[in-house]
Amino acid sequence: MMSAYQQKWIDILQAANLKGWEIKAEGNEIHVEMPHVSDLKLIRDNLPATLAALALDINLPPERLKFIFHNGYENFEYVLNPSAEELNEE
Repeated sequence: MMSAYQQKWIDILQAANLKGWEIKAEGNEIHVEMPHVSDLKLIRDNLPATLAALALDINLPPERLKFIFHNGYENFEYVLNPSAEELNEE
């Protein structure tokens, strides 16, 4: 079952009208399918600042949430609000 926090993120990302992006929940993750021409490195480098700016619109308690970005060739994962164990792994 999707949490209100996860639903809010999906709503915000879908409202951004990112052309060609498909955003959907799978389990407790958010999968983002981007056009093949998307530059994953550029997106990965800018993601923390972009998500931080978008998070200002969320009035719910933060939860751990995994985003999986894919452009048809490669993918990367980004965990928002990681657990203490995950922070210690790096």
